[in-house]
Amino acid sequence: MAAAEPARPRRASSRAADEGVEQDRQTSRRGAPRRRSGVPGAAAAMRAAAEQLAELLGRFPDSVSSLKPTEAGWEAQVEVVELERIPDTTSVMASYRVALDEEGELISYERTRRYSRGMIDRLT
Repeated sequence: MAAAEPARPRRASSRAADEGVEQDRQTSRRGAPRRRSGVPGAAAAMRAAAEQLAELLGRFPDSVSSLKPTEAGWEAQVEVVELERIPDTTSVMASYRVALDEEGELISYERTRRYSRGMIDRLT
């Protein structure tokens, strides 16, 4: 007597699977999600701020510490290692304010602060 085979999970119908694939294709064609006509979504704006600042400074940003929409596009605070030291808690960091237009293009940047990586913000 043959042992019974375990139950297999049911596959979605090929039509449903095809619709899911088509939906994925449409999403990838559209690129970054947009919030208003032509304005990139938050994730795309964050990447754009970091990538474009890296191109100008020649250093890749460590993090994006804030991002907010503005009337003209987006404004981000981007943290960059300016001078690497050992131990890394003594590395010199800089915070840059980056402004992006409605298309996600960098229109201005300004270094607003320098500090040691190990420094903790104090409440004032």
